[in-house]
Amino acid sequence: MIEQQIKNAIRDIPDFPKPGIVFKDITPILKDPILCERIVEAFATRLQHVKIDAVAGVESRGFLFGLQLAGKLGVPFIPVRKAGKLPYTVKQKVYELEYGTATIELHTDAFAPGQHILIHDDLLATGGTVTATTELIKEMGGIVAGFSFVVGLGFLKGKEKIAPLSDKLVVLAEY
Repeated sequence: MIEQQIKNAIRDIPDFPKPGIVFKDITPILKDPILCERIVEAFATRLQHVKIDAVAGVESRGFLFGLQLAGKLGVPFIPVRKAGKLPYTVKQKVYELEYGTATIELHTDAFAPGQHILIHDDLLATGGTVTATTELIKEMGGIVAGFSFVVGLGFLKGKEKIAPLSDKLVVLAEY
């Protein structure tokens, strides 16, 4: 039920950000506060038996539901940002993209070693960013509790890439 509600709300944008790509725009979901509430509830229900000490939301759309989910679970929210966006001491991870490299950062005091961190983003495509986030969290002494995504693009094989990193994987709407 939640999957169809999400798919009904998502807007396809052809040729964005480049020709041949059909972008799955989740912003229409944000106009529906009841659907937003149902999404957070669906995540909380599916993750109820997972030990989660904090939710790490990947910039920027991972902040939208990641912060709400952290609130629902009663745990801290950790922003995973692009390089140069966090004001305090950070740890960085550089990772490869199809077209170059990118860098993500976390505050060095974002969590304590041994804490279980759920990684959340709006969309799972190739899995590159969440793999880098996983590596960074592990380097900082954290334990990856699992992953949660509003949307998954199964044809890009991201699920297969991150499956070895955690057996707790929630995707609410799969394409």
